[in-house]
Amino acid sequence: KTKSRELRYSFMYKNEENFMSNVIIKATNDQLSQMKAYYRSYLLNKQIPYTSFAAKKDGTTITAYTSGKVMFQGTNAAIEADKWGEAQDKQAKPAKTASSLPKNISQLSVLGSDEVGNGSYFGPLTVCAAYVKRDQLAELRKLGVRDSKELKDSQIIQLADILKKTIPYKLLVLSPEKYNEIQPKYNAVRMKVALHNQAIHLLLKKIEPEKPEAILIDQFTPEANFKKYARLEKNQLQEKLYFVTKGEQYHLAVAAASIISRASFLEELDKASAEAGITLPSGAGTKSDQVAAKLLEKGGMPMLEKYAKLHFANTEKALKLLKK
Repeated sequence: KTKSRELRYSFMYKNEENFMSNVIIKATNDQLSQMKAYYRSYLLNKQIPYTSFAAKKDGTTITAYTSGKVMFQGTNAAIEADKWGEAQDKQAKPAKTASSLPKNISQLSVLGSDEVGNGSYFGPLTVCAAYVKRDQLAELRKLGVRDSKELKDSQIIQLADILKKTIPYKLLVLSPEKYNEIQPKYNAVRMKVALHNQAIHLLLKKIEPEKPEAILIDQFTPEANFKKYARLEKNQLQEKLYFVTKGEQYHLAVAAASIISRASFLEELDKASAEAGITLPSGAGTKSDQVAAKLLEKGGMPMLEKYAKLHFANTEKALKLLKK
């Protein structure tokens, strides 16, 4: 999973009336697609060379370049950029790379963690920590454990069932209702840090007195951000942590965690669909807007908040569809 989410402040200045800021983030192609869908109702009808899209929301102009750079300009730039991660100043250290990892990490006994559902309007946010020992690596390879994006949903569900019986793991599922309850206090990054931190903490307790040779987190924010938010948690990890994007490529523990997380997300989405009486799609596209409008028509906002992450722009779009 490509998730380069290192952010940095370009500059911030003050004029006579208020504070204006210019925040720049670096996004992947997948992130650009998610952002364009998110800001679909706010897109500007103007052509700017080398841009993917331009939008304006709540006094903030968002310009996404084909290079992956996204610029937020306006009085609420920092707040808007924070939806996609935590901004850092220009001196922030770069994200950890493979060179930061132990040279033989793929052959070590590793505890890995990953999350699924962060970019989907419907369904929960699931985080899994999984522990794979040296002597289990060959067995997992034989089972076909690898990057969950390379697997069909049916394969993921089947593999997850086997993995749950084969390796120690801890799965946390944050329902949309709970997500909506804590979202005003927890931004997207802090929420994931809290879940990763807790899942890893609980799994370490579960496998005691054994200790992993490394703990590898599929990186979604710079290490300094993770540690900053982790310090706010009751159970703070004291162990040495490693962070790298595409973590599943460096150890099967992250791949296993991704598979278990994905399977849980799919299963919860199916349960919610059955309960709501309508198929709830993953992702945050037009289909999600249409389904959300149907849920609003059926049971109003109380029904929608049971199944959707309300702070997504899809909610506003669904309300507009309902008025037509």
